[in-house]
Amino acid sequence: MIRILMGFLALAGTMFAQGDAEKIAALEAAVAAAQSAGDNAWMLTSSALVLLMTGPALALFYSGLVRRKNVLGTMMQSFILMAIVTVLWAVVGYSLAFGEANAFIGDLRYAFLAGVDAAPNATYAATIPHQTFMVFQLMFAIITPALICGAYAERMKFSGMVLFSALWLLLVYCPMAHMVWGNGGLLNAYLGGKIPSFDFAGGTVVHITSGVSALVTALYLKPRKGYREEVMMPHSLVLSFIGACLLWVGWFGFNAGSALGSSSLATSAFVATHFGAAAATVGWLIAEKLRSGKASVLGGISGAVAGLVAITPASGFVKPMPALIIGFIAGIFCYYMVAVVKHKLGYDDSLDAFGVHGAGGTLGAIMTGVFATNAVNSALKDAAGNPAALGLVDGNGGQILNQAIGVVIAWVLAAVGTLVILKVCDLTVGLRASDEEERQGLDLSMHGEEGYSHEL
Repeated sequence: MIRILMGFLALAGTMFAQGDAEKIAALEAAVAAAQSAGDNAWMLTSSALVLLMTGPALALFYSGLVRRKNVLGTMMQSFILMAIVTVLWAVVGYSLAFGEANAFIGDLRYAFLAGVDAAPNATYAATIPHQTFMVFQLMFAIITPALICGAYAERMKFSGMVLFSALWLLLVYCPMAHMVWGNGGLLNAYLGGKIPSFDFAGGTVVHITSGVSALVTALYLKPRKGYREEVMMPHSLVLSFIGACLLWVGWFGFNAGSALGSSSLATSAFVATHFGAAAATVGWLIAEKLRSGKASVLGGISGAVAGLVAITPASGFVKPMPALIIGFIAGIFCYYMVAVVKHKLGYDDSLDAFGVHGAGGTLGAIMTGVFATNAVNSALKDAAGNPAALGLVDGNGGQILNQAIGVVIAWVLAAVGTLVILKVCDLTVGLRASDEEERQGLDLSMHGEEGYSHEL
């Protein structure tokens, strides 16, 4: 009898154990589903915020800084890239950036978005659909060539601009994105890169490449007609002010979204982004006040963008106080590049794409090597499985050299690639608007429209 009773108890224990195991499995599945839903919601929101940075934010910011005869043409440059880059990204761009061919460029495994569906890609983002990751990265690909438009504003043909931007996306942006963020990329510190360079949200990939390309383009096209001989004031600082404020808001998706989930790391990046922008605004305005005697609205919004640029590579690696330091230095440094260096060298970077994005991105990337800390981002492990030392503040001074190498690679790729692309475009469709088209303005000469009606 005792044996029979013991048998029943053992059987009951097994049944209860199986029931508990099923309940635990169900609970784990529910927790994973909840995490995925939360992460996906944040990433879709971030994707929308980053798209907002191009249209309307950048379109408004840039168009307010040009003369009124070029307002629509400048807006159209941002808008058309929302369409063209999307198509190229779906066909081949995403695959070139995030495929896994070698250390410099991706293969064609994701061409035409093959295999990019609702299932997560565990290599890049394990808690969100692969399609969500793809579309988030698309928004970065859209705004990067749009930033270059500031250098050739008011003087590039629309057809030349379209061809240049398409080729630049495939030949400069995609290789750089793969090297920094792609699996096995040369500079990817987390996925097998031989030169571990930290770039949380695009200091090298977005800002240095676009800024350096902007400088090369401005030099190649030569200055606008009448540059330094006639006044070329912004026609509407109101538009630019609204655009800058929208950029500031959208940048939270840009940087905090790069955490690829709704996490404490996203919070840290959000805070660093805001602090960097605020400190840079103060730094730029102090420098401007000391030099010219006035703190201008244009200076304030330019400083904010400079801070947002500089904090981008560091946003997921630094604490709030270093974010203030990076931003403040960036505001002063970028002001000097725009107000002093550009005028001394005489190049016509119309809307200061290089002075803000190229210079600010370079500064931010180097300073990431100083202030990056595993107290903020502990994903990188050492041989013992402990959080690895990241930057100088963690005792890893060598990271500054890695950052510098990443900067040099971005500069060289952008400069050489852009020059080749400009030559190809110039020999095929042409780049520079004619003297008459430029005099008339791009709104009428390129699009047959005017931004403002003269009728009462």
